[in-house]
Amino acid sequence: MKIKYALVITLFFVAFTLPINAQKTLSKIIKNGEIRVGLSGNQPPYSMKSKTGELMGLEVDLANALASGMGVKLAVEVMPFSELLPALKAGKIDAVMSGMTVTTARSEDVLFAGPYTVSGKSILAKTSVLSNMKGTEQANNAAYKISFLKGSTSETFVKKYMPKAQAMPVENYDEAIAMVLNDEVDAMVADYSICVITIMRNQGKDLVTLESPLNIEPIAMALPAGDLHFLNLVENYLKAFDMAGALDLLDKKWLKDGSWLFNME
Repeated sequence: MKIKYALVITLFFVAFTLPINAQKTLSKIIKNGEIRVGLSGNQPPYSMKSKTGELMGLEVDLANALASGMGVKLAVEVMPFSELLPALKAGKIDAVMSGMTVTTARSEDVLFAGPYTVSGKSILAKTSVLSNMKGTEQANNAAYKISFLKGSTSETFVKKYMPKAQAMPVENYDEAIAMVLNDEVDAMVADYSICVITIMRNQGKDLVTLESPLNIEPIAMALPAGDLHFLNLVENYLKAFDMAGALDLLDKKWLKDGSWLFNME
């Protein structure tokens, strides 16, 4: 009887507290008339600056579509990737869309809506270096310097599969790419799409990547933990976008077409 009574009390408190917590972020968005979405702003094709200085990318388009569907304004907050989840947990932003991979560790602290696209890890290097590496087994060598985005799943990937390599964390991809081009590091580990886009942007500079990703990673929108009503709303919009074919159009525009490269800063 004591166990049954304790269970009833627990369920009562869960039922009582969840709606209050769940509506916190959504109520704030409705009250302020805007949704604050955090992104790094330098992760093509997800987000980057155009020649006119405006943000563009797959996630910028998706964030605008979400805000429009919710009937609120979009306020984009640009910050280093490693600061995005701490800002979300501190309530400084309402959501994160920045090539954010769904992981078990992250799911302990935030909720994820999606995924809205899928990626995977790859290695970006010069031809001579990558031909010697051929993959993570050969790259797991103390002679190699490997750069990656600080706080990303690329960092986790390097530490797990290349623990012997010299880890070189960076705050943004531009820094990592420059290090590869200037032979300051041997390679960069990043999302496959980012590696491909980097090669397209730097034609004639002897950059290559693997033929296919080393793994599969779902990319989703990170939301505050406990805000179940907000999660439900965003999930419904993403499903609607998918059913309408909008996600496929974004995939073709930003991941397959490449004509937008000419408009990059």
